[in-house]
Amino acid sequence: MKLMTVKEFRDKATKALKTKEPLIIMRRGEVAGIFFPVPLETIPFEFKKDLFLTLTESIKKRLKAKGAKEEEILDDFEEFRKARSRR
Repeated sequence: MKLMTVKEFRDKATKALKTKEPLIIMRRGEVAGIFFPVPLETIPFEFKKDLFLTLTESIKKRLKAKGAKEEEILDDFEEFRKARSRR
């Protein structure tokens, strides 16, 4: 198990999330979070399905509260994608 500060985790998140070793993320000397890497293939289908449904429902509620429309989101995404590919 490896210890990282929040700052280290933020700066090296991509590399940290690829590790097979559990991580303890510390903030001011206290545990802020724990990351246990799990191969996607080992997660049961029902769990993945429930997680997907929970997340999509949460996103749907937040978007509705902000008055966002699906067309606006798709347009924003397309603009972002085009701008990113020009780099």
